[in-house]
Amino acid sequence: MDHPDFRVAGKIFATLGYPERGWAMVKLTPEQQHNFVEAYPAVFVPAAGAWGRRGATTVCLKTAQKATVRRALVAAWRNTAPKRVVERFDAGESE
Repeated sequence: MDHPDFRVAGKIFATLGYPERGWAMVKLTPEQQHNFVEAYPAVFVPAAGAWGRRGATTVCLKTAQKATVRRALVAAWRNTAPKRVVERFDAGESE
């Protein structure tokens, strides 16, 4: 794959340029995906196939607002990060 990705503890939680330029992907839970797609249908679309059914969600960057994308990125990061890292983040600590 030839697109940048974002990782926490070695695991991808978001990518840029997927499925093509101008788009991104965030790893949400199926419930989070449903909520984002319902609230912002012009921005969020489930990824194709089984990956999308498990919560992988594409983001149309052209129609997205920064605050909305930030909420999705934080959710994806929290879903992927180890529990201890999330707890330290919530407590305001840095590593």
